[in-house]
Amino acid sequence: MTLDLHDVSGGYGDAAVVRGVDLRVDRGEIVSVLGPSGSGKTTLLRMIAGLHPLASGHVMSGGRDLTHVPAHRRRIGLVAQEGALFPGLSVAANIAYGLRGVRARRAAEHPTVRHLLALVHLDELAHRMPHELSGGQRQRVAVARALAPEPTVVLLDEPFNALDAALRGGVRGGVLALLREAGVAALLITHDRAEAFASGDRVAVFVDGRVAQVDTPAAIYRAPATAEVAGLSGDVVPLPAALGGGAGVGVRPEQLVLAATGGVRARVRSVLDEGARAVIAVAFVDGSTAALEVSGHEAHPVVGQDVGVAVRGAVVPSPARGL
Repeated sequence: MTLDLHDVSGGYGDAAVVRGVDLRVDRGEIVSVLGPSGSGKTTLLRMIAGLHPLASGHVMSGGRDLTHVPAHRRRIGLVAQEGALFPGLSVAANIAYGLRGVRARRAAEHPTVRHLLALVHLDELAHRMPHELSGGQRQRVAVARALAPEPTVVLLDEPFNALDAALRGGVRGGVLALLREAGVAALLITHDRAEAFASGDRVAVFVDGRVAQVDTPAAIYRAPATAEVAGLSGDVVPLPAALGGGAGVGVRPEQLVLAATGGVRARVRSVLDEGARAVIAVAFVDGSTAALEVSGHEAHPVVGQDVGVAVRGAVVPSPARGL
């Protein structure tokens, strides 16, 4: 089933944290909510789950209005940071927690629990306790527990933050594959743009309690709607005046290229060779400067050499000016 948010607002006391959010997540789709700390992402998630009241608006799932439905009756699974497993329950009992009439001692024998243990590749760890698991294993148990009651929607609140960088990508890939196999609508909260782009079929960029833009990762990177979206979705270099720069205009670093012919003339000021790439700083006649990146496998100019510099692709709003 789908998840639909219609003009959802709310906060704490008189302080509005979430403001007029409209968002749809289709069945089998994963949407990443990307935003800085304090932008209201987790509050939005708690409102969807029924753990925090709405000031206005509606939360819908498959056409059913959940706005005033208690959290335990919403059929929404929640995966919190670090998994939040029950320390006194085994892996199997944690997974079975949301299933009615299943005793902790017999949890590993329940068909749904056995199926989910196989799905998360933890069949042999059913009787382990949470403290005996790795961080990645705990997160897989948390996802299995969220899927056990057959939810229509799964919410993930920065679920990979506690994992080492070496583990994060692999665990994330496994978790996302599980969600897609389950066919649920999934909303993943993160402040990490690489994670948002790698995880989401679409990305909702959250700024100051509002959804500033929703689109595919590629579309948001190439055509951000605002300066805030541009800054959150990737690095932005203010466009040098010599290349036609204006207030609030920039480019992605890879858009500045050396031009074999044509382009705007500039002089190389420095070259930082990092092996896989080289960063070339140039100065234009009007005094403006720029830094370009070229592959370390390409021949690159030397300090003092005159080169041509061009812009490849469309400019983007620049958060470096006017914010």
